This record gives sequence, structure tokens and C-alpha cells, in this order.
Amino acid sequence: MTAGTTTPDRARVFEVVREVTAKVLPDVDTSGMTIDGTLSDLGANSIDRADIATMAMMELGVKVPAREFAGVKDIGTLVDVLLAQLP
Repeated sequence: MTAGTTTPDRARVFEVVREVTAKVLPDVDTSGMTIDGTLSDLGANSIDRADIATMAMMELGVKVPAREFAGVKDIGTLVDVLLAQLP
């Protein structure tokens, strides 16, 4: 699946990532956030990115091993890593 392609589940996970990003970065307007963008582009540092991933896991009720996040470079990849853990 390409980064720009969305399924209903992928769209739901993206929305969760958007919501937690808004909580972690309250001064950032996440309405223009796209699945092809990066959290760094929004001003998220490494701690913010870890918080976003952790909060998204909690919201979705999934556990993702830390090593799975090693190759995450954009929001779409983060969404796919989280989506892969959904039942």
C-alpha cells in the first residue's frame, strides 16, 4: 500500500495520530496534517514523536515493539506500523 492510499482502518489510525499530535503539540494546527508529511515538519522533536507514538498505541489499545519504529520516517509509515498491530 502506498503512503497516499487510505482504507477505512488506515484513515481511523491516521485520525488517532492527528488527535494525539494535537495534544502533544497544542500550538500546532494539525488540520493541514497529511499522511505523507512528517512529525518533524510539524516541529515535533524526538521526545514529542515518542510521546505521539505511545499515546496513539494507548488510544488504539495496541502494543508495538520499539524496534518497529526504527524505520519510521513519515506519518504514513507510523500509521502503517500501528495499523499492523490492530486485531
